[in-house]
Amino acid sequence: MNKPLRLGILGAANIARSFASGVAAAQDVKIVAIASRDASKAEGFAREFGIEHHFASYEAMLCNSEVDAVYVPLPNTMHAEWSIRAAAAGKHVICEKPLAMSAGEATEMFAAAEQYGVILREAYPYLAQPQTVRTRELIAEGAIGRVQLIRASFGVPFSDRSNIRLNPTLGGGSLLDAGSYPVSLCRMLVGAPPKRVQAVARWTADALDRTLVATIDFANGVLAQISCSFATAFHRHALIVGEQGVIETDYTNHAWSGSHPEIKLRRGLGFRAPYETIFCPGGDGFCFETSEFGALVKGDSEKWHGASPQDSIDIARMLDAAAISARDDGQWVCL
Repeated sequence: MNKPLRLGILGAANIARSFASGVAAAQDVKIVAIASRDASKAEGFAREFGIEHHFASYEAMLCNSEVDAVYVPLPNTMHAEWSIRAAAAGKHVICEKPLAMSAGEATEMFAAAEQYGVILREAYPYLAQPQTVRTRELIAEGAIGRVQLIRASFGVPFSDRSNIRLNPTLGGGSLLDAGSYPVSLCRMLVGAPPKRVQAVARWTADALDRTLVATIDFANGVLAQISCSFATAFHRHALIVGEQGVIETDYTNHAWSGSHPEIKLRRGLGFRAPYETIFCPGGDGFCFETSEFGALVKGDSEKWHGASPQDSIDIARMLDAAAISARDDGQWVCL
């Protein structure tokens, strides 16, 4: 239990490189293996990051007894298959968002993890950031009273058709990529399941959602609006409105050295109520979340600030409903 969690990475794409760089500073976690279907790519990746083992297939890494857990950064359509195969091999799994292509897949993934006695969690670096942790603490403390409304957005420009985010056959689209962040934020802040969802979208010629806006009606009465886009300048912002105040945050994934993530808090009902700025520590979100995952695997669940299995299933349900509604001229979809 005192040894570092030995982690393997399934795939050597760009996000895996960012992950490996961030996790290098994580406590009690060590990347010990990298697998790629291209042997030379795996070897080069291992050499660059000082990783002990490299494999020319995902299957080979899952068979290796030196690996305790795996990180799955593969295309969205591959998350369920390889998370389940990793679980069957006795490996704990931290899987990139969105966890699955549907709520049905997500449910099957967690069932497999339970069957094989391993831990599966969905990766959202921003949830482990001190900025987000403090935001949730403020809400729990009643700093703005009971939450009534949330508006959360995330947009980032993508136009290179070779990018898998723009490939419909690999689970591309703004909703599953950028949209999973505001959807997950709303679920985590509300602390209740969704009741119904309505969405509209703008589409590419090959029926990929470039921009989507959705309204989410939660079971406890909170209303949320989310937006996501690949057709705008970068923006990432959340407005959380309670009965007694307002919180604003950019719920960042990574706060690089020298940056100072902020929370804007306004206590009071009137428009003249002043804002106070709360400065939070920053850091690499991959490092934060992987350290928390390592602690979770070792039995310290209190350090995990990320999504629970039920949270992830609810997030998948909201993504499913938003996609259905957007393709059905904005009809409400009940969950």
